[in-house]
Amino acid sequence: MAGRKVLIVDDSRTVRREVSEALTSAGFTVIEAADGEEGHVAFKANRDLALAVLDVNMPRLNGLDLLDRLKADPSTAAVPVLVMTTEVDPALIERAKRAGAIGWLIKPVKLVHLVAAVSKLVK
Repeated sequence: MAGRKVLIVDDSRTVRREVSEALTSAGFTVIEAADGEEGHVAFKANRDLALAVLDVNMPRLNGLDLLDRLKADPSTAAVPVLVMTTEVDPALIERAKRAGAIGWLIKPVKLVHLVAAVSKLVK
């Protein structure tokens, strides 16, 4: 389904599976990546992404550094990014906002709320 492809970048296989199942059930196509490096590769390989959901704490490349890379690259800068993490540090939230994140969700996230947020953002 064009325009409804979402990238989930999280090092937790369980989180990726749960989010993927919820979004797939809501009619989205989901691409998964296990860390920021895989997420960056997935971004480059899927130019039709409508949205990305990034965890913060991941090996190899964390979500905020990935966000910085994405927003600095004109070919990926326009894709909206939600951050979904256990982090509640106001400085991290502010850093994500300054980098271009459109929202910050605190884990554990009720999947119905995540699906509603993604549905609202992906028209």
